[in-house]
Amino acid sequence: MNKIAVTLPDGKVVEAEKGISALEFIKTISMKLYKEAVACRIDGVLKDLWTCLDKDCSFEVVTFSSDEGKKVYWHTTSHILAQAVKRLFGDKVKLGIGPAIDKGFYYDFDVEESITIEILEKIEQEMQKIIKEDLKIERFELSREEAIKLMQQRGENYKVELINDIPEGEIISFYRQGEFVDLCTGPHLPSTGRVKAFKLLSVAGAYWRGDSKNKMLQRVYGVSYEKKSQLDEYLTMLEEAKKRDHRKLGRELDLFDIFDEGPGFPFFLPKGMIIRNILEDFWREEHKRRGYQEIKTPIMLTKDLWIQSGHWDHYKENMYFTKIDDQEFAIKPMNCPGSILVYKRKSHSYRELPQRLCELGLVHRHELSGVLHGLMRVRCFTQDDAHIFMLPSQIKDEIKGVIDLIDYFYSVFGFKYHVELSTRPENSMGTDEQWNMAETALKEALEEVGINYKINEGDGAFYGPKIDFHLEDSLKRTWQCATIQLDFQMPERFDLYYIGEDGAKHRPVMLHRVVFGSIERFIAILTEHFAGAFPVWLAPTQIRVIPVSDNFNDYAAKISQTLKENGFRVEEDYRSETVGYKIRDAQLQKIPYMVIVGEKEQKENTIAVRDRKKGDLGSFTIDEFVSMVKEKVEKKVIE
Repeated sequence: MNKIAVTLPDGKVVEAEKGISALEFIKTISMKLYKEAVACRIDGVLKDLWTCLDKDCSFEVVTFSSDEGKKVYWHTTSHILAQAVKRLFGDKVKLGIGPAIDKGFYYDFDVEESITIEILEKIEQEMQKIIKEDLKIERFELSREEAIKLMQQRGENYKVELINDIPEGEIISFYRQGEFVDLCTGPHLPSTGRVKAFKLLSVAGAYWRGDSKNKMLQRVYGVSYEKKSQLDEYLTMLEEAKKRDHRKLGRELDLFDIFDEGPGFPFFLPKGMIIRNILEDFWREEHKRRGYQEIKTPIMLTKDLWIQSGHWDHYKENMYFTKIDDQEFAIKPMNCPGSILVYKRKSHSYRELPQRLCELGLVHRHELSGVLHGLMRVRCFTQDDAHIFMLPSQIKDEIKGVIDLIDYFYSVFGFKYHVELSTRPENSMGTDEQWNMAETALKEALEEVGINYKINEGDGAFYGPKIDFHLEDSLKRTWQCATIQLDFQMPERFDLYYIGEDGAKHRPVMLHRVVFGSIERFIAILTEHFAGAFPVWLAPTQIRVIPVSDNFNDYAAKISQTLKENGFRVEEDYRSETVGYKIRDAQLQKIPYMVIVGEKEQKENTIAVRDRKKGDLGSFTIDEFVSMVKEKVEKKVIE
């Protein structure tokens, strides 16, 4: 009666004393895991390590190496941050929220004094003291009345508001460490001393609960790790990311810019348009090869259309509106209703399906000024959309075809990626049967092509589940770009049909998908991934011809003309500067090849070639050089 059976992830069943804490149980199975554990999972539920095992259960150790483990670690560090701020400011500060996020944590504070770099340093010092105190962390629960009373006594009005919003019947839990108590669902580390290395990164303004009508709070961001070496590596990556910031490089390399006259509306400059046009030409070529037909739909359509599509109910706060001749219009935030109108304009036979309609469609979305970020978060952008109208029997093959297309595109740019399957959200349209069918089709397609994926519960589109592709850049940051969304709802709402083999009308299934996602955002990702040093096939200027003096300008012009005739994008540098100065400038402009000509080259009818990464490559005939570069361009070589 005093023993329980604990089932481990590998299926092994271990006998344990009834009532043993999770941490003590871990100690009996592995000292290594005992030292690494930050939380545990009991019967599938994430729990604190001091939780007692009081019945037969499944059990899994959660470590920092997992996403969940990191969030437990970071959430505990956010509480240490809040405790330090309360110690420094006392009753002058009111606590907002302090969650773990994808890369660290933040905490929001209502305090009159501006949190400067100097104050951040003082907060860090106080956090170090709290960690050194190794305060035990404990969880306790209260009734709604008791919880409100506790927070009112402590003057935490924001916490009282949060408690009042907790649904009836839900547990209201708190965590205590020393004198500090916070409303929280947990779980947390066993003690503050478990946090080994941390850094506060920045301060930003944030409206309470994300509503601009509420007070602006001060949000302190930070990150923490189990080892100082891990923290140092992350901070080094952040420094490198600053150097690669696409906003900085976009201006320096004359690619794109955003002006005060159009916040959130990017301008592409001539060199940026070269990159954009290459990407779009590549996109068109591949889509044509795979049976897509390109269309173009208007950026403004009537309000009635958006009501019919469901966007009015689910997305209108992100849309722009206008009136023409007393009729209300909306600027499109998405391209799908336009594609639907193209499909619907005439009757279709089952023999015509699938019909793959693709569009580089300009869309506009209302974003708050505080979240705008270069090309990453803008108010207008071009989605490389496609909408596939198909028979139910074609669903799996079409999804597999899109997966193959996305995999090919990302391999061309050298990106690794991982996949998430997002399931039905709370505000969804449609029946259980439709959603089950759609989610099953996506799962089976992924499994048949052998792609590992994780489930992202409740994050699907309102009209259907989706597969999201998260690519990894050269700094190991991830970006969600491509997506595949299966939709049974739009064909229903717009009464789409095809004529089946039986001569009767049947409902097609619709698949929404993007590969780049947003052309603008993808260019920003590429700029940071390559640090502005684009591979030669993408580089706005592929070659710069540099004469060593004015005496060789004519020979340089002849070489330049030959290169241009071979289809290369070439610049000449005839400035009266030293060769060293001209080479440094070409390096700063991240031009792949410098062709240097002087007396020797002119006599021998050759060129001296310099690679921006490898340095001097030696002497080439013009034909040898043309052949080498053409091969790299044609094969889209990534170096």
